[in-house]
Amino acid sequence: MLKEDRLLEELLMEEERLQFESFSNETALQIGLAIVHKAMAERQSITVDIRRGRHQLFHYACPGTSADNDDWVLRKARVVERFQHSSYYMEVELRASGRTIAERYFLDPSEYAPYNGAFPIQVRKAGVIGVIAVSGLSGDLDHRLIVSVLQELLGAEAPDGDRAGAANVSGGT
Repeated sequence: MLKEDRLLEELLMEEERLQFESFSNETALQIGLAIVHKAMAERQSITVDIRRGRHQLFHYACPGTSADNDDWVLRKARVVERFQHSSYYMEVELRASGRTIAERYFLDPSEYAPYNGAFPIQVRKAGVIGVIAVSGLSGDLDHRLIVSVLQELLGAEAPDGDRAGAANVSGGT
């Protein structure tokens, strides 16, 4: 199996595993603060943005970030909204196809950034309702930061762990 195929499978498994029973504004706050605290503890400068649909529920820019990071989180979030998968999944899918987002989907790359760092907020029995996006780290670290916080808050571990599943992080929908 190709390296990209295996990674795509792993990313799909993450999306399946990291789902919510319900999602509220308070849930967004809890996730956003956890991401910020983790980044700051590791002395990382990031911008984090959490949206339900077009409604921005959380946004924070650490010292050392710029308006460019705000643009990146929006462009990555558009990819999740359009394709209902993480922006990292779409990055790998496009790399495997050997095409750009403009070539394959006729989308403007100044509006859509198919690079790691935006993750779908999925509610069981409802589907994708929003996006968590991070910008500021290199490689796949934006994606890993989001996933690590969601794993902690949802009680879901990596495939080789003992626990998996969804949790109600806080009340609401």
